[in-house]
Amino acid sequence: MRRILVPLACAALISSLARAQSPVAVVPTTPPPEVVDAAAAPLTLAAAVETALQHNPQLRAAAAELDASDGGVRQAHLLPNPVLGVEQEDLRSGAGTTTVQLSQTLELGGKRAARVELAQRDKDIAALDLAARRSDIRAGAIQAFFDALAAQERVKVAEESLRIAGSGVDAAVRRVTAGKVSPTEETRARVAHSTARIELRQAQAERSAALRALTAVMGAQDGSVQRLDGDVAALPPAPSAVDVMARLPDAPSVRRAQLEARRADAGYTLARAQGVPDVTVGVGAKRDQQAGRTQAVLSLSVPLPFFDRNQGGQLEALRKRDAAQANAQAQALRLRSEVLQMADLLQARKEEADLLRREVLPGAQSAYEAARTGFELGKFSFLDALDAQRTLVQVRGQYYAAVAQAHRIAAEIDRQLGAQNDSPSTGTQP
Repeated sequence: MRRILVPLACAALISSLARAQSPVAVVPTTPPPEVVDAAAAPLTLAAAVETALQHNPQLRAAAAELDASDGGVRQAHLLPNPVLGVEQEDLRSGAGTTTVQLSQTLELGGKRAARVELAQRDKDIAALDLAARRSDIRAGAIQAFFDALAAQERVKVAEESLRIAGSGVDAAVRRVTAGKVSPTEETRARVAHSTARIELRQAQAERSAALRALTAVMGAQDGSVQRLDGDVAALPPAPSAVDVMARLPDAPSVRRAQLEARRADAGYTLARAQGVPDVTVGVGAKRDQQAGRTQAVLSLSVPLPFFDRNQGGQLEALRKRDAAQANAQAQALRLRSEVLQMADLLQARKEEADLLRREVLPGAQSAYEAARTGFELGKFSFLDALDAQRTLVQVRGQYYAAVAQAHRIAAEIDRQLGAQNDSPSTGTQP
């Protein structure tokens, strides 16, 4: 018996040590993706979103977190390791007793199933975090694209304003030369021209900053995007209350709160299972050197749950479950209120942009042209023309500010409710 058990025990011990020292397989990290060179052609919204979803490092980090959760699920399935014990009594030669025993803990109360369920809930949350991060990056790319597109349009407006101011200078110079107006009019015209040049430089700086923000969201190289192709005036539709309620259950924050409640419930199940004591069984052999015989050894040990039945752990897990369920309800109510407020604000910004585009902008343009023509014909003073010019510039700035704000709100609504698909929609022309 000893000739069989001792080599077996040594083999088991060596195998266990070899597995413990074996290197863990290392998954090579994905090299950074090649950046998209968009300098050759204007960048479209679809290309910006696709590049962001493929190259954004935050999305790769979330994907790595999901892959890491697979290890937690695999670990939860594993059984406790057996324990090999060797006991030597009386170290005198020929008079000792050697006992070799192999013990195994048997988990009772559904601990393993509860542990696996808890690990699976963690994996579900990681998967949802990946989807939420994808939706967040998509919304961020859309917002950054339209911010840059609006900045690009503001540069065009500033260039047009500079051209208008230049024509005002030419008209003032002609009238001063003809002796029809005071040289002060020419000075005012040149001041307005200088102001327009400053505004153009500011608009160009804002466009550069917006393009840098866009390339950062895309995960592209700084300076790789120079021009954008899109219609900034094409505003997305504002969701109705019915649309919000229909999309609310799929909102990332609501789904995560619900998964947190399920995870807390799995934690409570595990806490209850941990209150059930485990049983440890053992089998081995005992060799008495003095008597010259080998005896079989069987053992059974069970903890007596007189004091610790994990009462505190169960109470803690139960209250955490109640808190998670209440938080899920509160999250749904909060998100519904916030999204409906944003939808109302989006509709207001769309109406503002529509009114400016249909009525105010044409009126300001007509007023400026009439004032400029009147100034050239000597019917109006330069102050009248300058006032009409400033009004036109302000109205244009107000229009693009309303359009940019509308796109930001629409992107935030998509971020909160989750993207319905990966193909961005620019909305319909108001």
